[in-house]
Amino acid sequence: MSLSVRVYFFFMLRSRAKLSVRRVFHFPKYANIFIIPANSDYLYAMGLIASLPEIEKQKDSVFVMHEKSEKLIPLHKHSKGQLSYVEGGIAYITIEHRTYVVPAKHYFWIPAGIYHILRIGYSATVLRSLYYYAHDDGADPYYGKLGIYPASDLLIQMINYTERWDGRHVTRKDDNFEFLIALKNILPQFDNKSLPIVLPITDNEQMQRIVKYLEKNMSERLTINDVSSRFNISERTLSRLFQSNMQMTFLQYVKTIRMVKAIEMLLKTQKPIGEIAFDVGYVTISSFSDAFHEFTHARPSDFRRS
Repeated sequence: MSLSVRVYFFFMLRSRAKLSVRRVFHFPKYANIFIIPANSDYLYAMGLIASLPEIEKQKDSVFVMHEKSEKLIPLHKHSKGQLSYVEGGIAYITIEHRTYVVPAKHYFWIPAGIYHILRIGYSATVLRSLYYYAHDDGADPYYGKLGIYPASDLLIQMINYTERWDGRHVTRKDDNFEFLIALKNILPQFDNKSLPIVLPITDNEQMQRIVKYLEKNMSERLTINDVSSRFNISERTLSRLFQSNMQMTFLQYVKTIRMVKAIEMLLKTQKPIGEIAFDVGYVTISSFSDAFHEFTHARPSDFRRS
């Protein structure tokens, strides 16, 4: 799967007599959609899909789920807010035309009612999730927006503590329910500088070709002049394509795909950091380290150790 997290959809026809298959890059809000990963995780993922309704059964509870796997969870939504901590790997959240990258030692909040796709991109990843009642979400703007944040040691300890309730609903009738209430209430108090790693997705065929070229050649010196010449368009046209389709500049997009690839290589390979820097287009380790820190709030060596 490429960096833009392309996926395959099965659309169920109204007649239900047969299935139509096609490749798309956007997410209709009201379609009956099943996403079929092109690997053996499909059967496991289907089991997880079957368990998703359990989250909705008790609207005033907190449903706790801690899991270790590499899988794709299809387009879905919850009536509850989702707090998830990514331990030891990487995750991707896709909402409409944007894919958000969540590195290890970061957590995310997805508001209730938001359609999303979740992909766990590394087999060592543990995703520790709590699905919270939503009746008090209006108390703070924090609960109404998607956010991805670096996790403090305190938050990590609190989320790890909830593993004792793994796979079940916790309600006011249970001991220590106040602990889960406190955990939710403290979230807006943390240093909530959201992580800016976002990969836009486009269904523009011209842009798809350009993106594929950038992903394949990210180790090279990529300039807007060279890329526009290769695709026989002006620099101004290329700039407008990125702004209109990706809502970011050409240089911002190139930097983003380089950082995402670097994160994946740090987690999935034992390559030296200098070699990774070169593979993603940086000529010095220091310039790579500075760019990486800007995106993840961690140095590459610290990120790998974590």
